[in-house]
Amino acid sequence: MSLQRMLRGLQGASTSLQVLTRSSSCSYVDGSSPVKAFCSTQNAEQSIRTLWGSRAMLFPRTFQTRSCHHTETAPVLPIATEPHVIAEDDDLDSDLTPKQVVDRLDRFIVGQGDAKKAVANALRNRWRRRKLPSPLKEEVVPKNILMIGPTGCGKTEIARRLAKLADAPFVKVEATKFTEVGFHGRDVDQIIRDLVDAAIISTRAKMKRQARAQIAQAVEDKILDNLLGSDSPSSTRDSFRDLYRLGELDSRKVVVDIPGSRITVNAMDGPGGQALQEMISRLDRVIASRKSAGEKREMKVEEARPIIEDMVSERLISDDAVQREAIQAVEQDGIVFIDEIDKIVVNQDLRYGADASSEGVQRDLLPIIEGSQVSTKFGNVSTDHILFICSGAFHQCKPSDMLAELQGRLPIRVELKGLSAKDFFRILTEPEHNMIRQQQALIATEGVDLIFTEPAIRRISEVAEEVNTLVDNIGARRLHTILERILEEISFNAPEQAREAVDRGEKCTYTVTEQLISDALGDLLKKKDLSKYIL
Repeated sequence: MSLQRMLRGLQGASTSLQVLTRSSSCSYVDGSSPVKAFCSTQNAEQSIRTLWGSRAMLFPRTFQTRSCHHTETAPVLPIATEPHVIAEDDDLDSDLTPKQVVDRLDRFIVGQGDAKKAVANALRNRWRRRKLPSPLKEEVVPKNILMIGPTGCGKTEIARRLAKLADAPFVKVEATKFTEVGFHGRDVDQIIRDLVDAAIISTRAKMKRQARAQIAQAVEDKILDNLLGSDSPSSTRDSFRDLYRLGELDSRKVVVDIPGSRITVNAMDGPGGQALQEMISRLDRVIASRKSAGEKREMKVEEARPIIEDMVSERLISDDAVQREAIQAVEQDGIVFIDEIDKIVVNQDLRYGADASSEGVQRDLLPIIEGSQVSTKFGNVSTDHILFICSGAFHQCKPSDMLAELQGRLPIRVELKGLSAKDFFRILTEPEHNMIRQQQALIATEGVDLIFTEPAIRRISEVAEEVNTLVDNIGARRLHTILERILEEISFNAPEQAREAVDRGEKCTYTVTEQLISDALGDLLKKKDLSKYIL
């Protein structure tokens, strides 16, 4: 009965507040804005205490009256209840033509048109396969790609950007980390397991984004039930809902049931590891079903919100649905990028016997790339329609040194060209988030404007080409080394120089010129000339 009287009092107080807001307003002592502006005179505070009595403790904040001419209430803005807006790069493989894919890749990667066309066609062929009738659809398999080119020319970046464009499960692995089955090391089947794990994470995040509005509404109702009780009048809940959406209840305390911790096990290779994982998962489910829901903990609303969001999302999004959709995404849209594949290829003239980390790995890759069933902790996964992109520099061997069977499973070969000074200049200026723009943004956080002249940028490109030619060719990664050497002193002195400029009432600006580059790179160029004499 006392609870009902309290709720009726709150309802009446809410009505009185709405009347009072039409004429005047106030603010809190702590400087934060009130949810609704109301009377600036002492009559407002007296009216509240008269209406609420001892229940005024529900709003423990002290009100400070001050005159104000604002008469409108603040708009109510829902928190995280907006519908999911598909990002620019989400699910683009369904409608992008190969030319459009290349145009998107051109925003981030300079040159390498042949490689871009190859991956764009592979992506479009997936869309075409979905349009085929079922019997024929299963027979069409992706044409895997072998990229050949020096390090730093864009092989990895092309595959990574392609996966982001397609919004597909993607995993990048190094071929040198695997050994033949039966030897100590990782089996190649772990590639598919890693791909499934990545798909589980991305699928869960995607389903959570799609249910964002529903999750936010459930979290809101859960917090209001905790504050008011589940049987509170609708008018009172509406008033508190406005308070919650404006963030005025973030400092209030609520009691939350913290779920118990779950048993987690890192992935283990081999059939025995998979069986052990399944056994531990079953044991975890049995223990979770018998133990209590967890401990109760009192915390602020802003601290409880993410915990409640996780609990609500786990209830709304079932693990079975996530696993089912993730496995389907892997089987139909998965992309595997195997880098440094040339490191497991031995020149025919130097071959002296079977090697567990070279030919053995190639033999183990054959069934996966061709199409087989791989056992994972979420079930068997078919690799028939997974796109494999392999890359390597092939400096000490040739693609023809690979096993003939593996060559046949990589029918599309693309040669990427080494980068010239002209390419370096385009890399520094054309991409959407080029290196120059990144450095300017970093220095700008100190209040310093960083300006590169065009001759300076061209000089940087020429130096990068020289060093790559005479020392080691590391491609575009050489630009990072040169830029860091040039900007070392500027970055070190930027905070003090910016403060001194502010004291003088001026703007701090650094201009990178050709002379500055010559002074900064003088020692580097001298060492480059002497490096060829080092044994």
